[in-house]
Amino acid sequence: MRLEGRGLIDRSQPLRFDFNGRTYGGYAGDTLASALLANDVRLVGRSFKYHRPRGILTAGSAEPNALVEMLEDGQVTPNTRATVQELYDGLAARSQNCWPSVGFDLLAVNDAFAPFLGAGFYYKTFMWPRAFWERLYEPVIRRAAGLGRLSGRHDESCYDKAFAFCDLLVIGAGPAGLMAALAAGRAGADVILCDEDARMGGRLLAERVVLDGTDGPGWVAGVLAELGAMPNVRLMPRTTVTGAYDHGTYGALERVGLHLAPVPERPRECFWRIVARQAVLAAGALERPVAFAGNDRPGVMLAGAVRAYLNRWGVAPGRKVAVFTNNADGLRTADDLRAAGVDVTAVVDARPDGIGRWPGGAVVATRGRRGLSHITIRHGGREEVVEADCLAVSGGWNPSVHLTCHLGARPVWDAARAAFLPAPDAVPGLHPAGAAAGAQTTAECLADGLRAAGRALDALGRPMPEVAVPDVPQEETAIAPLWSVPGKGRAFLDFANDVTVKDVRLAARENFASVEHMKRYTTQGMAPDQGKSSNVAALAVLADATGRDIAETGTTTFRPPYSPVSIAALGAGARGKGFAPERFLTSHEATVARGAPMIEAGLWYRPSYFPQPGESTWRDSCDREVRMVRQAVGVCDVSTLGKIDIQGPDAGAFLDFVYTNTFSNLPEGRVRYGLMLREDGHVMDDGTTARLGPHHYLMTTTTAAAGQVMRHLDFVLQALRPDWQVRIASVTDHWAQFAVAGPLARRLVSSLLDDPMGALSFMGCAPVRVMGVEGRLFRISFSGEEGYEIAVPARFGAALWRDLVARAETLGGGPYGMEALNVLRIEKGFLTHAEIHGRVTAFDVGLQGMVSARKDCIGKAASQRPGLTGPDREQLVGLRARQAGDVLTAGAHLFTPGDPVGRENDQGYVTSACFSPTLGTHLALAFLRDGRARHGQEVRLVDHMRGIDVICDVTAPVFFDPEGGRARG
Repeated sequence: MRLEGRGLIDRSQPLRFDFNGRTYGGYAGDTLASALLANDVRLVGRSFKYHRPRGILTAGSAEPNALVEMLEDGQVTPNTRATVQELYDGLAARSQNCWPSVGFDLLAVNDAFAPFLGAGFYYKTFMWPRAFWERLYEPVIRRAAGLGRLSGRHDESCYDKAFAFCDLLVIGAGPAGLMAALAAGRAGADVILCDEDARMGGRLLAERVVLDGTDGPGWVAGVLAELGAMPNVRLMPRTTVTGAYDHGTYGALERVGLHLAPVPERPRECFWRIVARQAVLAAGALERPVAFAGNDRPGVMLAGAVRAYLNRWGVAPGRKVAVFTNNADGLRTADDLRAAGVDVTAVVDARPDGIGRWPGGAVVATRGRRGLSHITIRHGGREEVVEADCLAVSGGWNPSVHLTCHLGARPVWDAARAAFLPAPDAVPGLHPAGAAAGAQTTAECLADGLRAAGRALDALGRPMPEVAVPDVPQEETAIAPLWSVPGKGRAFLDFANDVTVKDVRLAARENFASVEHMKRYTTQGMAPDQGKSSNVAALAVLADATGRDIAETGTTTFRPPYSPVSIAALGAGARGKGFAPERFLTSHEATVARGAPMIEAGLWYRPSYFPQPGESTWRDSCDREVRMVRQAVGVCDVSTLGKIDIQGPDAGAFLDFVYTNTFSNLPEGRVRYGLMLREDGHVMDDGTTARLGPHHYLMTTTTAAAGQVMRHLDFVLQALRPDWQVRIASVTDHWAQFAVAGPLARRLVSSLLDDPMGALSFMGCAPVRVMGVEGRLFRISFSGEEGYEIAVPARFGAALWRDLVARAETLGGGPYGMEALNVLRIEKGFLTHAEIHGRVTAFDVGLQGMVSARKDCIGKAASQRPGLTGPDREQLVGLRARQAGDVLTAGAHLFTPGDPVGRENDQGYVTSACFSPTLGTHLALAFLRDGRARHGQEVRLVDHMRGIDVICDVTAPVFFDPEGGRARG
C-alpha cells in the first residue's frame, strides 16, 4: 500500500519490525500505524466491552482503537498508541484485549449478547442474588477488566525528570505555533517550543498547502532552521504538554527513547515541569467522526488521518476509498486521493448544497467481517451499496481546548463553527491561537499565531518584531453539523469503550441527563483517549435526547493529563532506593563498626543500641546505657533532628505566628521550647528554637516532621504572610549534632572546647570553637540529665563522634542508642510523634498553657472549638505497673476495672512503654479519658495481641525528677 515518490519517510533506511508474531518492513519516519497500513494490516485490536474488531482511526494521540502492547526484553508496555509509536529496527508489538488472537477472539461472543449489555447493565445485573457477587460476579469481572496486560516484572527502564523556565512557552508547532515562536524568538524572548510529534510542522506536513510558493514541509524546514539557530529558542519535539497548573506551571512529557531500540542507561521518558511567564496554546484541532451503523469497522478512518497517511507517510489506506463528510475540509481528502492515483469510489457530502453525486446524503451502514468491504449510502429516499475498503469520515473539527480548562474554566459553544472554543482568560497568561482558538484555515492560523505572540510579548514588555504572514491560497470552511445518522444497527460514539448512540439515549431516558452522569453511566469518554474523538458528538446526542441545545448541555470536566503519562515518568527516580532514600548519619560507619543494629527513623538509619561483650539481649544493652547516662555521661547522634534557619526583620513575628508561644521576645543566646499547631488546631510538632542574632533564629523539629514543618513554613510565607521579610532554609544536612547527657556532661564538653565554656545556663546557646572548628553549643536536654548538644559542620561529624565517644569512655560513659533514648524520655514524660501523632491538641498533652492569650497563631481559634477541650478528651497520663513483673505495652487499650472489655467501654490507649532500670518497673505514656483528674486511680490495661491484661496506676506523665533539678544543674 506504499505509494512511490510520496511522503516524508526516509526510504534509504529500511526497518524490520514484528507485529503479532509476523515480520514486516517499514522506513525511518514511519509510525507503527503507518507501517501497518503500508503492509495492508487493518485489524489491529479489539474493543473493550464487545471485543469487536478495531482498526486505525486517526494519525495522532487521540487514537481510541490502535492500542497495542510493546514487547521489550521480557517487559510488556500496554496501551501504546500505534499512531504515536515511532518505528525502529527490531520493534516488537502485539494486539491487546484479545484471546487467543486478534483474528479469533473468544470474548467476541460478547457482541452476540449486545442487546443485554447496554449502558448500565452491570449496575442492574450484578445486584442479585447477593451471594453471587464474591463467588461469581467479581472474579469474572476482574478477569475481563482492563486493557492490555503487564509482564508482572519490575520495570527496570530508566526515566527522568527535569525543570525549565522561559519567557514564552509555545504549545504546538503547527502554523500558528511556528509563527508565534518565530515572532517571540526574533523579539529576543526566551522561548520553548513543544510539539508532541516527532517532526514539527503540524498539519502542514500532511497537506498539499503552498506558502509563499513553497510546499508545507519546505516552509516548515526554513522556519525551524531559523529557530534552531537562535540561542534563545529551545525546540522540544516528541514533547506533549499534558497539564496547565497554577502560576504559569505546565507539565510536559518528553518521549526521549521510545523511538529507539531500548538501551538500559537511556531514559525512555522525561517529565518536565515548565514555568513560563506567558504561553501560547497552538495545539490545533481534533477531527471528529460521524456516528452511523457499523462506523467502527476496520477501514473506517478520519478524513484528515487519511490525508496524513497519504501525504506524510506515502501510504494509501485503501485501494477503493469513499469519503463521507459534512464540511468542505473533508472534500480535500478526495482531491488528494485522486492526485495520488487512488480510486475514489464515492464522495458523500451531507450538506444540503453539497457537491458530488450524493449531496445531502449519508452513509447508513457498512459491510465486512474483519475490515470494510462495502458501504450503504442513503440519498433521496433510496439506498445504494458502493464498494470501498476504506471510508474517510469527517464530522468537523474540535479545537484542542483541554489545557484551557485545567484550572476549572468551561469552553464556550460556537454554533457557527459547530465547536467549543476556549473561554476568555481561562488560564492566566495562556493565549489560544490558530485552530485551538477556532481558526479554520491555514491563513487564519498563521495570522492568529502572530496575534497571540503580540499579546504575549506585550505582557512581557517586549516590542513586536516585523514578521510577514506567508501568502496562502484561500480555503473553503462551510460545515453543516451532523452528529449521527438514523438507521438500523449500532452507531458507535466511543470506539474504545463501545458506547453507542443508543446508550446515550438510554441514559437520558433513565434520567442520567447531566453530561457528567451520562459519562459515568455509559463510560463515554473514559477510555485512554479520554473521549477526544467522541465527547462532543456524545453530548450533542444527549442534547437532542433531552430537548436542550449543546451550549445548555455543556461538557464534561477536562482534567490533566491531556494524553496518558506513565506513572514511572511522573515518579522518575523514585524506584528502589530512589523511592525511599537511605540517609546515614556522619557517625554511621563508626556506629556499625561497634556492632550496633540500625533501625529506620523516617528515612534515616539510627543505632538501636550498642552491644558489649556479655550482653545477650537488647534489654541488657539498653538498661546499661540508661544507667550510664543517669550516673556518668552518654553520647547520642541527634543530627536527624530537623534544622531550619530563619532570618529577616520579621523572623520574630513569623515565629510568633507559627508557634503557640512567643519567640519575638526571646533574648539572643537563649533557646525556647515551642509548640506548633496545624490549621485545624491539632498539634503538628514540637521542638526548640534558638535565637542566634537580632534577626536570626534556628528552629529544630522532630526527625519525623522535618519535611512537614518545612513545607508548612514555606506555605505560610508564600500564602499567608508574603509581605513579611523572612527567609527560611533547611540546614538539617549542613550540621552534625551530638547530644552529651549525664552528670559528667559538662566535664566532657569542656574538654573539647578551645575556650572555657563559661556559665552557660539551662536553655542557653553560644558559638564555640571545637579544636579549631566553628560550632554551636546548646544547653538542652531530652534525657532529664544535664545535657548539651554540640553542632559542627557535617564534614567534621565523623571525627567529632569518635572523639566524643572516646572521651566519654574514659569517664565511665559511652554511646547510647534509640532504645535508651526512648527510655530516658519516657521517664521524663517528654513527647515524640508517638504522642503527637496528629489527633491530639495542646489540651490533650497538657500544654494548653503554652497557647498564648496575648497573640494569635495558626490553629489557635480552631483549637478552642467545642469538643477539643474538656473532660471527655483523652489526656496524656503516665502509667506505672502495679505488680513487679507486669509488662506494659504500646498499643494496649485502657478500661475501668470491672467494666467489660469492649469498644463501648474503651477509656484510652498506650502510646509509649518501656522498662525503667532507673525506677525498676515498667512505665508507659498513655491517653486516658479525663486522665488528669484520675491521677492515683487504677486502670486496666489490655493487649489482646500479646496476651497482656494487667492493672496499673495512673500517674503524672513525668516519672523521674519532676522538679527538673538534674537538667538545670
